[in-house]
This record gives sequence, C-alpha cells and structure tokens, in this order.
Amino acid sequence: MELLPAHRLAMREFDQRVQRTEVDQLDDPTPCSEWNVRDLLNHLVSEQLWVPWLLEGHTLAEVGDRFDGDQIGESPRETWNEASGTARSAWDAASLDGRVHVTGGTIPTEEYGWQMTMDLAVHAWDLARGIGADEALEPELVETVHAVFEPRMDAIQGAGIFAPPKPVSDSADPQSKLLAMLGRQP
Repeated sequence: MELLPAHRLAMREFDQRVQRTEVDQLDDPTPCSEWNVRDLLNHLVSEQLWVPWLLEGHTLAEVGDRFDGDQIGESPRETWNEASGTARSAWDAASLDGRVHVTGGTIPTEEYGWQMTMDLAVHAWDLARGIGADEALEPELVETVHAVFEPRMDAIQGAGIFAPPKPVSDSADPQSKLLAMLGRQP
C-alpha cells in the first residue's frame, strides 16, 4: 500500500475511535502510561494542526508554541474533525518529494507521512483500549505499517519515542506483532 492510501486508512481508524469518545471518558487511562484519553487526543489533534504548516515548509520556530496546551476543550469530536480535515486537505495537496522540518531536523516529506501514519494507527488502538471500543485495526494497514517500520525499529527505539518492544510469540497475529514492536501489550 502506498503512503497516502495508508495514511487515509490510519486517519479513518483513529477517527472511528474519536467518534465513539464521550466527554466523560477524557480522564480514563490509555495504554500510554503517561497519557489519559484527553492527553492522547490532544497529542493527535496537535499533530494534525502542525501538518499544514510543516507541509508548507515552515520551521518549528516559525510555528512556535501556537499548538501547545490543551487543544481539546470540551468538544473532542468537533476539535478532531476540524484538525483532521485540515490535515487531510494538506496531505492531498502536498508534494511527497519535498522535505519538512521536525524535531530531529529536516526529513523527506514521505518519511514524515509514514511517521504520521504509524502514529495514527497505533494510537487508534490506544484510544480504542482507553474508551473500551473495538481494538481491531484494518489488517492491510497493520501489515503495511509493520513492513515499513520493522526494519527501522532500532533507530526508532534509540529516539525514545516508544516503550521498549514487548515479547510476543512467533505465531501471534500481525496486529499483536505490530503493537508489541511499538511497546504495547496486545
């Protein structure tokens, strides 16, 4: 699967869980030990708000702190819908041949897209677990994200973005392997 279809699918997976999230669940825990549901939603909303700026070539300094703090308020669905819609439009108009500024420096736009795809996919599972929704991710998305990132895991782990991989049997299903690789206990 190519990047943009994978990204759209990952966005849809996360969106489905957001649409099931109730305001009274915002303080519920998630598999991300330091984040509750509000924190997780805020992380993904903030990431989507950054997308148009970064795809347009802005630096981190130019964007500044405009997306720091709570972006969710008391309307998680509406906030997500607006942020994700803007991000989707930016991706649809983007050239994947460019470069974007991220915390670690300047990287190819396509790499940034894959990182965002992985983040949406794994956090769709985290959100599902946090709100008690269906945790099954689209199998083709799972296989694609695993295939793209499994060879890169040493570098990703060195960056401290995810918890260390969890043990999983060789006979585990693809989703369990992906989640374990990204530090989740499926």
